[in-house]
Amino acid sequence: MNLRDFLKAGHTPTLFAAFLYFDVSFMVWVLIGALANSIVPEFGLSETQRGLIVAVPLLGGAILRLALGMMTDHFGAKVTGAIGLVVTVIPLLLGWLWADSFDKILIVGLMLGVAGASFAVALPLASRWYPPQYQGLAMGIAGAGNSGTALATFFAPRIAEIPEIGWQGVFGLALIPIVLTLILYVLLAQDSPTQPAPLPVSDYFKVLGTMDTWWFCIFYSVTFGGFVGLASFLNSFFKVEYGLSSVAAGGFATLCVISGSLLRPIGGYLADLFGGIRMLILLFLGVAATMFGLGCLPDLYVGTALMFLGMGCLGMGNGSVFQLVPLRFKNEIGVVTGVVGAAGGIGGFFLPTALGYLKDQTGSFAGGFFAFAATALICAGVLAVVARSWQGVFVDQGGKAVAEPVTEPA
Repeated sequence: MNLRDFLKAGHTPTLFAAFLYFDVSFMVWVLIGALANSIVPEFGLSETQRGLIVAVPLLGGAILRLALGMMTDHFGAKVTGAIGLVVTVIPLLLGWLWADSFDKILIVGLMLGVAGASFAVALPLASRWYPPQYQGLAMGIAGAGNSGTALATFFAPRIAEIPEIGWQGVFGLALIPIVLTLILYVLLAQDSPTQPAPLPVSDYFKVLGTMDTWWFCIFYSVTFGGFVGLASFLNSFFKVEYGLSSVAAGGFATLCVISGSLLRPIGGYLADLFGGIRMLILLFLGVAATMFGLGCLPDLYVGTALMFLGMGCLGMGNGSVFQLVPLRFKNEIGVVTGVVGAAGGIGGFFLPTALGYLKDQTGSFAGGFFAFAATALICAGVLAVVARSWQGVFVDQGGKAVAEPVTEPA
């Protein structure tokens, strides 16, 4: 792949705007997870309640991605993204000035889902500017905005330690990058001139009757759900499992989150090069192996290495899934991104919830990691079977793009 040709093929300012919007929104989306080690002792929460406050923003994002996906197709990604950034201001203000109880932090978390819903805007915004052979790389670059999770896990615990600011003040400070991003987004982002005309709302729900939609939902609920679920929970995991301070736990968590964030574009690029199907199968096997190792609860450094590798596999898996999705659903990319993204958010909701609950019930995180490993292994086998019907239709051997599909899948 020629990088110069890639730059000429699309619209670089829009690609940057999509990345920036995604990055800052993701930072805000996982803010409660990053601050959990400060919030939990203040409210005297159990491990199950810890898992719930971490997971609720992911559920909110899953729900709102459907709405923003349809808005993207009807009103354009630029307008929808600007609306999303403006609305994100509300839960940040509430977290800063109002959230002083467990119930209130749950409400703030649910509303923060609008930041997580940025996925359903940023990816179509970037995708529509690029031809099929560059979808993996373009979607990977835009999707690398999930690196915002690393900003949250690294900076939020440190800022919360400052007595004059505290964890509530972190929400207030987060308003600054949101406002700056809104300004840059409005200036740089442009909707593609090839954006398809909006369809009646009823037509969008037809994708739910397509089995391929559900397969992508399942696969993404594991790759993205695993990434964002763990990214939100890692501060808590390193503190509870290894007895680290909040700041030290944030440092270890950030190291692992960076792996998944930075490798997402690599996953998209390799999927373009070798095929998304082939890459996903290998990555699911990698996730299964690393999560099984974590289920054995090794010491801090071995556990960190396994988590780093596992998060890298999940990040590249995200890029590989979204090399395939635009090839399968060209005209409905906005709503399909919303549906598949919602599935990823739901997967992310269940993972920290399950880890916290099983920790309370069994005294160990082992069961949660073993279950996740088994799920990834099953996905590798299912994908190998399902993908046989895709090859020669909308992808070539192994999942690479074909110039002209032979037929339109039913």
